[in-house]
Amino acid sequence: MGISLLSSYCGAQIFEIYGLGQEVVDLAFCGSVSKIGGLTLDELGRETLSFWVTAFSEDTAKRLENFGFIQSRPGGEYHANNPEMTKLLHKAIREKRDNAYTVYQQHLASRPVNVFRDLLELKSDRAPIPIGKVEPATSIVERFCTGGMSLGAISRETHEAIAIAMNRIGGKSNSGEGGEDPIRWNPLTDVVDGYSPTLPHLKGLQNGDTATSAIKQLAVVLALSTSIGVALRFWSSKSCQKIMKEMSELHPS
Repeated sequence: MGISLLSSYCGAQIFEIYGLGQEVVDLAFCGSVSKIGGLTLDELGRETLSFWVTAFSEDTAKRLENFGFIQSRPGGEYHANNPEMTKLLHKAIREKRDNAYTVYQQHLASRPVNVFRDLLELKSDRAPIPIGKVEPATSIVERFCTGGMSLGAISRETHEAIAIAMNRIGGKSNSGEGGEDPIRWNPLTDVVDGYSPTLPHLKGLQNGDTATSAIKQLAVVLALSTSIGVALRFWSSKSCQKIMKEMSELHPS
């Protein structure tokens, strides 16, 4: 969705519900899909009351309990992206040792159930396919393509690192909403395969248009003007300066 106006997706039913029963869906999300079902109104009510009563406990007289629903915290709800996982992953990347990556894998294998695939177990009565008949990884990764992420969501450095990585494996990267800074069309001189994304992105690009055509200039201005107020709350000052520079270059007036 990106950063959008409420009116642009209200009632669009672009999400699938999980964890809510049909009674709740029919009342509050009529027409949306909830294939596995889930909580009823009574169960939601009891859960809400269980949180509410903790506010009146003597133990929480000075400070309400933080259940960690939004951000990972000790003693709170489990998050797949948590500090321990991040540290192990960074360590495995920095040290480039098999045993460091094995520790990271073991951490993931022993985590609590937190996504649907954790409940799945593959069973088959067929013999394994010989590895010689499996498509090589070098060929598979050529079909990899990163999603479009705006500069305001990450950073120029992250965009460039992703582009370099995908260029090296033969995949495709995406410059994100609104195209890209023309300076990135020139290969970097201090890294291997340091050139721009293979898919300069523009929503609404028509046949024959290029990433620097008039339609790009119009689309960037319109897209940013509808969401700039919201986006500025999330952009870092460095990203904001960069985006403003690109806006002025694309639309000087």
